[in-house]
Amino acid sequence: MVQKPVLYIVIPCYNEQEVLPITAPMFLKKLTQLIGDGLIAEGSRIMFVNDGSSDGTWELIRALSEENEHYIGISQSRNRGHQNALLAGLMEAKELCDISISIDCDGQDDINAMDKMVAAYLDGCDVVYGVRSSRETDSFFKRTTAQCFYKLLSKMGAEVVYNHADYRLLSARVLSQLANFKEVNLFLRGMVPLVGFKSTCVEYVRAERLAGRSKYPLKKMLSLAADGITSLSVKPLRLITSFGVFVAVLSFIGVIWAIVSALCGETVAGWASTTCIVCFVGGVQLICLGIIGEYIGKIYLETKGRPRYIISDRTYDE
Repeated sequence: MVQKPVLYIVIPCYNEQEVLPITAPMFLKKLTQLIGDGLIAEGSRIMFVNDGSSDGTWELIRALSEENEHYIGISQSRNRGHQNALLAGLMEAKELCDISISIDCDGQDDINAMDKMVAAYLDGCDVVYGVRSSRETDSFFKRTTAQCFYKLLSKMGAEVVYNHADYRLLSARVLSQLANFKEVNLFLRGMVPLVGFKSTCVEYVRAERLAGRSKYPLKKMLSLAADGITSLSVKPLRLITSFGVFVAVLSFIGVIWAIVSALCGETVAGWASTTCIVCFVGGVQLICLGIIGEYIGKIYLETKGRPRYIISDRTYDE
């Protein structure tokens, strides 16, 4: 008889006291249904990861864990961001489960896609990506920028799954190998494909947020995009080199033109053209220094070797 896998649903939470009372019963109902269908073991759990919330999120998680044994929770010592909170949950779960499914707390991701994810795992897949079938619920701006972001990552040579965020199933052996990645600057949707193993995709329709506000404003999305590009690709540095060569060639041609003009006695006062050239070259240099500085900053953070998360509380004994 094949042993049923233990599933841990890992859910990062940051200031989610408004939506958690709505979505927590939904997650429990889905877990109970999967157990009833014989797809997963009774020991499966829903793990909430409190990312240093300043509202009553942790108190809600503790209350839920006392209400039902299938709810458990861990809390970070302070807010570290979505990716660090998610990694904390996955690393906590890797010794306790056979498979994990990561999903956001807001109820936007279709929990019914979990049935197909578990079925794909039972069919031999170690990684199952939840992929949005469309972006009709997004605003025009968000839809356009997201599509541009995925295309840009692809152009930069980063291996990412189009229209996939952080809704995915990972087997225990994938989690074990993911633990060997020691980056401080996390971009999990780009790191997971690097692990390898057999994978597939499950499509779903993303709904509107059930309650509360999104914790990912434009500033955080741009920061995540920058982390994704600089953590997975060195192409921006190579583009700087190529552009530098191009500008150098133009400058060399300009020098030859200036010398020839001077020898022919055709030189005239050129304050405007000189100013334009100086401003252009200065602007290019600052942009290039900014990109190089971004990489140097990441190297600086990586060399410190600081912990990516610190768990201060658990609702269960280790």
